[in-house]
Amino acid sequence: MNLFDMIDRTKIPEPWSEGEKIPWNEPGFSERMLKEHLSQEHDAASRRFEHIDAHVDWIHRDLLGERPARVLDLGCGPGLYTSRLVRLGHTCKGIDFSPASIAYARAEAKRNGLDCTYVQGDIRTTGYGADFDLVMFIYGELNAFRPEGAGTILRKACDALTGGGVLLLEVSGFEALEKWGKSGSSWYTSPTGLFSERPHLYLEETFWDAEQNVVTRRFYIVDAESGEVTPHAMGTQAYTNEEYHRLLERYGFTDIVFLPPLPGGAGLFPIVARKPGT
Repeated sequence: MNLFDMIDRTKIPEPWSEGEKIPWNEPGFSERMLKEHLSQEHDAASRRFEHIDAHVDWIHRDLLGERPARVLDLGCGPGLYTSRLVRLGHTCKGIDFSPASIAYARAEAKRNGLDCTYVQGDIRTTGYGADFDLVMFIYGELNAFRPEGAGTILRKACDALTGGGVLLLEVSGFEALEKWGKSGSSWYTSPTGLFSERPHLYLEETFWDAEQNVVTRRFYIVDAESGEVTPHAMGTQAYTNEEYHRLLERYGFTDIVFLPPLPGGAGLFPIVARKPGT
């Protein structure tokens, strides 16, 4: 892509038409994203460790009753939650699309003798296993999927839980996403960053589709030396609380409870639901 292609671009994109997600599984991108996950300067990829520690303490105490449990973490990243939960006596499995994050999580588990299993794969198609006491899907990742993909994930999560098992979602509020979708354009220059190791110009456009309730983000990465433009795009689906409730009921969950944001909430809030059974 070049600058003329940018000038001739579709002014308002159809949601999901130019891409669903940024390239989590591309090796170079995933290596750069891993650095962001581990950074203690921001909560942009993963939260800072002080917030993760508080979340894990809450999960262990309030959701698992301080009893050993089998935990599945969807979109586990570099295993920052699972590695802490296993130290509290739980058995954990994590699934993530990023090869660098999974490699890091496996290496940390091996180095520290942690009872964690990690699988690299797309959570829409990868097998989850069964008989988990808790399935986690946090940090707004449900919203990053089209509704049909979100439904697939919730159905598989319900199947993976034991009777009476708990689902922990952390999702974006409707108003926060609508505001984000209307935030317009931004840009900056950088010698290196998430989208490129080379000096580049970062351009972003953000759109809100009020009919489908979708945020579309376009990214254009302009290489400083060559002028070559690399485009990316992603969608984020917004739901009202009533829509979240109906979605969870549709895929077999009951006892659905909406909770206040956790520390470092970043516009997100948790929903806890249960699979019927003993």
